[in-house]
Amino acid sequence: MAKFLTSSIGKKFVQSISGAFLILFLLLHGTINFFSVIDTFTGKYGIALPDEKLFTPGDGLFKLGCDFMSTPVIDIMVPILALGILIHIGFGIWLSVENYRKRGGVKRYEVASKAKADSWSAKNMFVLGLVILGLLFFHLSHFWAKMQLQEFMGAEAANNPYALLNQTFGNIWVLLIYIVWFVAIWLHLNHGFWSMFQSIGWNNKIWLKRLKVISVVVSTIIIILFVAAAVNGYLQANFIKAPLTL
Repeated sequence: MAKFLTSSIGKKFVQSISGAFLILFLLLHGTINFFSVIDTFTGKYGIALPDEKLFTPGDGLFKLGCDFMSTPVIDIMVPILALGILIHIGFGIWLSVENYRKRGGVKRYEVASKAKADSWSAKNMFVLGLVILGLLFFHLSHFWAKMQLQEFMGAEAANNPYALLNQTFGNIWVLLIYIVWFVAIWLHLNHGFWSMFQSIGWNNKIWLKRLKVISVVVSTIIIILFVAAAVNGYLQANFIKAPLTL
């Protein structure tokens, strides 16, 4: 097993599996965020009863989604997710350093000739990863630190996630920083998704073309979910709703 993990194929395989796990998480997280947009059209934006119970009847869809993220099964998944991120980052750095030595430049790990990495994102996956990682801490300080981390430490967490959305995205500069982050994630996903399948053997000419199209579709859907929630939070905070309290 150790020999496999240190081989080029093994490292690509681990990078692909950890990437697939993170893509699934982004899809789940983005969907729950988009619930806040749905709540805007159903008139339930901002409705979160002041109690500590989960899945309170009458709460908005986004609040119910946040309740799901507070369930024990998700609490168990948090350290697994953190481990997946660390593995993805660690193997990404490892692969990039190896290619730096082999090719004389910072490029993404070696790609088979049938799927030559010729796009900008393909050539700058390491740089995109650094941008995403840096802004990830920015994001965690706004949401995770005020919700899941507080619950984990036994302190009082923010009860109204709508107020947290408004507080965060109500500032236009914060919104713009997040949009830059989302664009970086889109570029990273756009190449990483199809490359993930290529690394596990789906690299024939027919499937590669299809996977590149699917990659654009999937990455675009994920980012639209996040951008829509962020922009909606800005509009709610500044033009639509009265200020909410945490």
